This record gives sequence, C-alpha cells and structure tokens, in this order.
Amino acid sequence: MNLMLTVAEWLGDPQQWSGPAGIPARFLEHLGYSGLALLIAAAIAVPIGLLTGHTGRGGFLTASAANVGRALPTIGVLMLVVLAVGIGLTPVMVALVVLAVPPILVNTHEGVRGVDPQLRDAAQGMGMRGHEVLLRLELPVAVPLILLGLRTAAIQVISTATIAAYVGIGGLGRFIVDGQARRQFEMVAGGSLLVVLLAVLVAVLFYLLRRLLVAPGLRRRTPVGR
Repeated sequence: MNLMLTVAEWLGDPQQWSGPAGIPARFLEHLGYSGLALLIAAAIAVPIGLLTGHTGRGGFLTASAANVGRALPTIGVLMLVVLAVGIGLTPVMVALVVLAVPPILVNTHEGVRGVDPQLRDAAQGMGMRGHEVLLRLELPVAVPLILLGLRTAAIQVISTATIAAYVGIGGLGRFIVDGQARRQFEMVAGGSLLVVLLAVLVAVLFYLLRRLLVAPGLRRRTPVGR
C-alpha cells in the first residue's frame, strides 16, 4: 500500500510532467522507437509472408527463421550490435526489429495459406492472375491474422523498448533504469506502470482497427486472442 501511495505521489508531481525528462517527453520517445521498429519489421515481414503464403514455397524456411528470431535474446542482440557499431539508435532498432519480425511473418504466411482453395480456384476461374488473386482475395482474407501478428509484435516491442535506456537513449525505460540507480522504487514502479498503460492503449488501437478493417464474417472466424 505504501508503494502504491508513493507511486501515486510520484505520478502526481508536476515536475514529472514537464521538461525533456518528463513523462510526456519520455512517452513520445518510447512510442517513437516502438513505432519505427514495428514499421521496419512490417516492411520486412509482410511482403515475405505474402509471397511465401501465396506461392506455397519457403514455408519451412519462414517458420525456421521465425523460430530462430524468437529464440534470440533481445538483450544479447542489443549488446552484440552495440559492440559492433557503438551506442545509439541503431542497436536498439536492430534488437527490436529482430523481436518483431517473427509474429508478423508467421501470421502473414499462415493467413494467406489459410485461404480456402476453392476460393482461389473460383478467382482463377474468373480470370484473375496471380497477383490479382493475392491482392484482391488472399490479402483481404488474411488481414485478421496479419493484424493479430502486428498487435503481438507491437506489444512485445513496447514492453522490450525499455532496453533503449541501457544504451543511453530515452523512453520510458529511463524511469526504470534511473530509478534503480537512485534506489527510487516509486520511479521504477511508475515507469513500469506507464509501459503497461502504453501496451494496453496499443492493444485497444488494434482492436479498433480490427473492427474497422475486417468484415464481420471474418471477425467471427478469427477470434481476437487467437
């Protein structure tokens, strides 16, 4: 109870809400790093997943690469890149992108492969070519799983982006790292709470996107938490 009160006092302190080290600035930094990493990961994983899912080739390699990406420790990747290129934004981006690619890649591939073969045959019978089948049939049907992969990756990246603080970059992780160094546990708990809040907000955003972009019939076929 005392910790909860001290966290509430820390969050209610006006000094925490102003300046370059304040909560709004750190919040935007954290959101910026996370959004950039998710964008890069999506630019890599979605086209590859669409291609392998559409052609039916490379599925084993896709799954193997995704499993390797999942198995790599994010902190370990971060430290290796830091040793190679030095401290800065690059090692953080590399580590977060490696973390984000697997769920997007696997869900995109499986979303396309899960399209009913009879629908493909019907589309081809209507004269659609390969790329038209992909863009006008397979991609819309795969959107629910693609969004699920993006949501999973986004939450993982937001939770892990606190590592940016370990290499001298800002974000909400600064509250956790600085709080540990100063033994100010209310700062550690407050920073952790803010990260959780951001993850929840992003989950809500993807829920709204799902409601907006996915047809009702597809929403019923693909549970939110699948």
